[in-house]
Amino acid sequence: MMRSLFSGVAGLKTHQTRMDVIGNNIANVNTTAYKSQTMVFQDLMYQTTQKASGYNATTGLAGVNARQIGLGVKTGAISTAIETPGSTQTTGNPFDLKITGDAFFIVSDGNNNFFTRDGSFYVDGVGNLAMSSNGYNVMGWQVDETTGAIKKDTVSALRIMSSENMTYPPEATSKAYVSGIIDKFDVQVSSEAGKILNLSFFDNLGYEYTAKLSMKSTGTKGLYTVELDSVLDADAKEVQIPGMTFGVNQTVEDPKTLGLSNAFTYDAAANTFTYLDDDGVTTHTINLASNALTDDEKNMLAKAYGYSSYEEFSKVNTANGSLAALIDAGQFAAQLQADGSIAATGRTITGGVIQYNVSTGYIESVNGLANDLSLNLSFGDQEVPAGPFTTINVDFSTSTNFDNEGASTIGADPGDIKGDGVGRKLGKLSGISIQRDGMIYASYDNGQRRLLGQIAVAEFPNASGLEKCGDNLYSATLNSGEFDGIGVDITSGGGYMETGVLEMSNVDLSAEFTEMITTQRGFQANSRIITVSDTLLEELVNLKR
Repeated sequence: MMRSLFSGVAGLKTHQTRMDVIGNNIANVNTTAYKSQTMVFQDLMYQTTQKASGYNATTGLAGVNARQIGLGVKTGAISTAIETPGSTQTTGNPFDLKITGDAFFIVSDGNNNFFTRDGSFYVDGVGNLAMSSNGYNVMGWQVDETTGAIKKDTVSALRIMSSENMTYPPEATSKAYVSGIIDKFDVQVSSEAGKILNLSFFDNLGYEYTAKLSMKSTGTKGLYTVELDSVLDADAKEVQIPGMTFGVNQTVEDPKTLGLSNAFTYDAAANTFTYLDDDGVTTHTINLASNALTDDEKNMLAKAYGYSSYEEFSKVNTANGSLAALIDAGQFAAQLQADGSIAATGRTITGGVIQYNVSTGYIESVNGLANDLSLNLSFGDQEVPAGPFTTINVDFSTSTNFDNEGASTIGADPGDIKGDGVGRKLGKLSGISIQRDGMIYASYDNGQRRLLGQIAVAEFPNASGLEKCGDNLYSATLNSGEFDGIGVDITSGGGYMETGVLEMSNVDLSAEFTEMITTQRGFQANSRIITVSDTLLEELVNLKR
């Protein structure tokens, strides 16, 4: 039989193999992260009919080359263009990832680790980040519970939506600050109610409250008082928190004259106040000499001098003592002028005294202290661990006493200037984001963010040596280099991850069709070798006829 027959057969088989490679490339033209393959030929073997000889010095004959007859072709190598990136396909899915660089995602079927460039991921029913095609878990590093940082140890499955990650615990407010301008010409500052500052704060259970603080001017330039008026819950209802205090008890000099409202008539001879009821007809009389005034009479007495409640009115001090003590003793009338006015010398407060520099407008002291410009909102036995509250340190150091055309901008905010100690409600998971370095963060509706883990990647000295396993997966081989079980940070090699996009196939259709043409012609030519060889054999057989 002729050698050319077998050479032709070998050529047909090899070109058929090349066509199989081309067909597989074209079939996977839209396969996510598919890496195209190319095949090269290699001559098969040779039959040597005469070995080469060298120059013979004795006879003077020159050397003769070897005589070898080739016996066909075989597949030399099938290479994968594994380091050639595919184009970017935008999906908008935040769990779709594309690697820029030469690294591979690490996924696991529960027993073995595989490697892929296919970043089409999703979160399964128990919160695991997994491949959307086959459910293999995406592997990475977990968060160290002690430090809160990534612990780069043996990779494990990333569970990013576990039950403990669905919420972020609440925290009690521990710091606050008062900033802005308090203008001495602001009518609110000089009023009985004062300038109201609303301070929102949380307890350790995540319940929100509002402390209403009031700042008032005194008869001394640059001197203001601040007191806690009330505390409201999230429904704007006033609540009483046992043991709650703000600042300290102290007496403040505030000389001024308290005028009697026109709705009230003072009778010095009879020691009485007379006023009309709301109906405008009925007359009421308060006996000022009585030491047993009713609560309604005491509140009406406060109203006569422009105070909203007897509690506030009773804080006023006179030269002969506090109004509260004088009223209880039935000696209130002794403080009244002929027109019913009162010469007040000061008032008793529970809170703080804020002193601003009259030349610069900047704060000088709080309760006489220049090195501690803050007051504490304390909760007594209601503080952690016995109760849900934490002492709130309210810092006044950034407030000023400038002229702002009668408009005060001063206000209270939870936390310090850097945002520490704000406190928070219970946070519910509102989103998951994956950073360029593979860090996975959860976002919560209370403004917090939690690190859930980091996607690790694998890099190989010879990535083209990886073995294809189907399902867009590769496994390590002796020629690719082994995987150490830990992986690397993608940024260590200059790469990064993009979210909302996938890597497309790197198949070049124009190149594949060109290869298809040359493969077809090669197959056709090899078939002609068999046909011609058969014709020669036919002529040889015909010699017998």
